Amino acid sequence: MPETQNWLDTLDVGVGCWQWGDTRMWGYGKSYTRDDVRAAFEASLAAGVSFFDTAEVYGLGQSEKFLGLFMRERDEAGHPVSVATKFFPFPWRLSKGGLRGALRNSLRRLGLKQVDLYQMHMPFPPLSIETWMDAMADAVDSGLVRAVGVSNYDVAQTRRAAAALGRRGLKLASNQAPYSLLNRRVEKSGLLAFCKDLGVRVIAYSPIEKGILSGKYTPGHLPPGLRQRIYSREYVERVQPLIALLRNLGQAHGGKTPAQVALNWAICKGALPIPGAKNAEQARQNAGALGWRLTSGEVASLDAASEQVVK
Repeated sequence: MPETQNWLDTLDVGVGCWQWGDTRMWGYGKSYTRDDVRAAFEASLAAGVSFFDTAEVYGLGQSEKFLGLFMRERDEAGHPVSVATKFFPFPWRLSKGGLRGALRNSLRRLGLKQVDLYQMHMPFPPLSIETWMDAMADAVDSGLVRAVGVSNYDVAQTRRAAAALGRRGLKLASNQAPYSLLNRRVEKSGLLAFCKDLGVRVIAYSPIEKGILSGKYTPGHLPPGLRQRIYSREYVERVQPLIALLRNLGQAHGGKTPAQVALNWAICKGALPIPGAKNAEQARQNAGALGWRLTSGEVASLDAASEQVVK
């Protein structure tokens, strides 16, 4: 039977697992290893963060394998873990049966019989949103999926997905979208408000903008690899006043870091941020966004500072 309440509404922070095994963007195997990622998993659970978001394309399946391995290594009496993964509608997947096969492969890599949240990674053609949502509903009916989500869907696409699931007696649980102080398109497009009205949880990916909002990067110390192509020296320089405000607000809340303040801002907006964690220290830092709240005035001041960067 479909759930009457959205269990995602009980969560404040999760863990994004894109970095787990990804060599192209994140350089897995160079600056961090499987042991580092395992430590991030354990530190997250120890801090009370138990929602992990992965995808079949992260590390070409390696992220799912790592998450499955780490869950199996834990004692049966350990912390319960909630798992979200994603289906990518590659253009050669020309029937809804492709979703069932991909899902079974994800479950095999994860070592699970059911995934808590299964999401459409992108709203790509040629198959319609309605066709894919019908396949998602079939997966729920088969007991392979607990709840259905989408990712990178705009308002119109989200409306169509929710309506298609509704015809099968199901609710759309989530829409995962990029959302941070440096990317507020979900607010400006009306998607955040639309999802709130519909009871759909917005899961915010890249909530600290691939490390830019952590404050560790400056015009003289840019992020490595592909991220340097995304965030130029000029861009990082333009962000510095916002970083300074994040630092000041963090000090006012007992020494919170810029990243923790940025995550708390997303929580205050009603989103569920899923920052990445490549090691235990990053996982502990992410969990430091929990247990306190920015005031409405502080949120407004961050909104104003953000507007000076995001034109």
